[in-house]
Amino acid sequence: MGAGIAEVFARNGYAVVGVEKDEDALGRGRQYLEHSTTRAVKREKMTDLEQSELLGRITFTTELADVAGADLVIEAVVESLETKKDLFRQLDGIVGADTILATNTSSLSVTEISTANSRPGRVIGVHFFNPAPVQQLVEVVRTVVTEQQVLDDVTALMTGLGKTPVVCGDKAGFIANTLLFGYLNHAVSMYEGRYASREDIDAAMRFGCGYPMGPLALLDLIGLDTAYEILETMYRQGRDRLHAPSPILKQMVTAGWLGRKTGRGFYTYEAPDSPIVVADDRTPSADAKPQLRHDIKQVGVVGTGTMASGIVEVFAKSGYDVLFVGRSQEKVDGVVATITKSFDKQIQRGRATEEAKAEVLARLTGSTSLDDLQDVDIVVEAIAEDLAIKTTLFENLDEICKPGAILATTTSSLPIIACAQATSRPQDVIGMHFFNPAPVMKLVEVVSTVVTSDEVTETTRALCAGVGKVAVSCGDRAGFIVNALLFPYLNDAVRMLEAHYATADDIDTAMKQGCALPMGPFELLDVVGNDVSLAIQRELYLEFREPGFAPAPLLEHLVTAGYLGRKTKRGFRDYSQR
Repeated sequence: MGAGIAEVFARNGYAVVGVEKDEDALGRGRQYLEHSTTRAVKREKMTDLEQSELLGRITFTTELADVAGADLVIEAVVESLETKKDLFRQLDGIVGADTILATNTSSLSVTEISTANSRPGRVIGVHFFNPAPVQQLVEVVRTVVTEQQVLDDVTALMTGLGKTPVVCGDKAGFIANTLLFGYLNHAVSMYEGRYASREDIDAAMRFGCGYPMGPLALLDLIGLDTAYEILETMYRQGRDRLHAPSPILKQMVTAGWLGRKTGRGFYTYEAPDSPIVVADDRTPSADAKPQLRHDIKQVGVVGTGTMASGIVEVFAKSGYDVLFVGRSQEKVDGVVATITKSFDKQIQRGRATEEAKAEVLARLTGSTSLDDLQDVDIVVEAIAEDLAIKTTLFENLDEICKPGAILATTTSSLPIIACAQATSRPQDVIGMHFFNPAPVMKLVEVVSTVVTSDEVTETTRALCAGVGKVAVSCGDRAGFIVNALLFPYLNDAVRMLEAHYATADDIDTAMKQGCALPMGPFELLDVVGNDVSLAIQRELYLEFREPGFAPAPLLEHLVTAGYLGRKTKRGFRDYSQR
């Protein structure tokens, strides 16, 4: 990290003094810089002359006194409070009164580090992300005594370096790590409780949220020892139980399973520092690939909304005859019109043909009578998210559908067991939580209740694979995998904003640039709808009774005010002029 920061400044024309504790460490730093800039030359992002000039701007030394003339000193030493404080004590007698001292800590208290110096107002946090030459985000951390001019100068300096600075207060984890590690810790707890497999937890977040990595794979990349220390620091400072490291993390660290760097963590790797995952005793057997234990020829869908229309399209495109039921002929016709429009768009882009469109439309049969579902092999309901309406529907489906037919619900938050108990065949009831838009999103959460038969679960997973979806298995509890991990993270972001810790723009920027997420939390909340988000968060709180899951008051206030997001032109941001 130190070498990367040195490279950033030298690339921008600054003279840099790079200090290390001994000649061996100094040699490693010099070697890193040579390798990094040589790669840039090979990629034609830098010329040989520019590389030579860059390296010529850096003075390598083991003498701390050589920074005496520096205007800014950034420490990137080991993540130890005492080591950092000792360094700042030494700097006190070396640098000038106007020198700014910065720490690159990712989780320690900048305020406490600053107390080791006689000029704490000149101390600030500048948390670069790894690798520093590549990552754009820098968290600029102010303490209660940081001078405003220091904050302004450092923020402007980071901008001048081509970085994106976000300003935040001195709280363990700052913005990105506070939000990221709460989410990661929750995923570990989910795995530890055997709610879902490591593969399914990771696949759910990759395919359901578009995250570049699943949480457990990301922890392996970060290092479980690093993650444990960050969480422990956050918990000691904030006393938020959700930041208390999951017990299995400590056990794995003690066992030396630190992730990629040791070749074993939540996954097993080909060798230490290898990104290649290899099979281990927890890897599903190829022989365990789900099979259709029920014969599925005709699919029934109840509902005519956006989700229902998408599910009809998914099955029909995969060769299934689909019988869908709506409340009126107008709504039934609307499904056909929606799928026709979808095909027409694809045809214009060269992704489909008129022949394929005709074949798919020929597989569709619309009806306004539930009784027509008597011969289907599986029924997928996608009606209003209201438990009373759904249970009444399942009572009817139980009377209408043939024995052995699978009855599936697409609910995202309601208890599936309640739908199952409304029937005389609870073993045949299962959750199939598609994500919107169903034709595009790859994920389906296959949710089994305590009475769902293994054959029904296996058949549903195989059916999902057969229509080109990624199926993940989990139990029947609020949020399933994706929403149970996503919405507490969003709620934490609202709490952060509510506490005036950072602005919505800075929080969004931190999560997009620091964690490579496709959207920031407030962008996402405004797209999902604050009313929908509040309803899900309330369900999670009622289910788990976890104080940290209680909806943030600010979210409740926005919903009460009718600021629901993009759909009302006002949410966390104002869209009326856009």
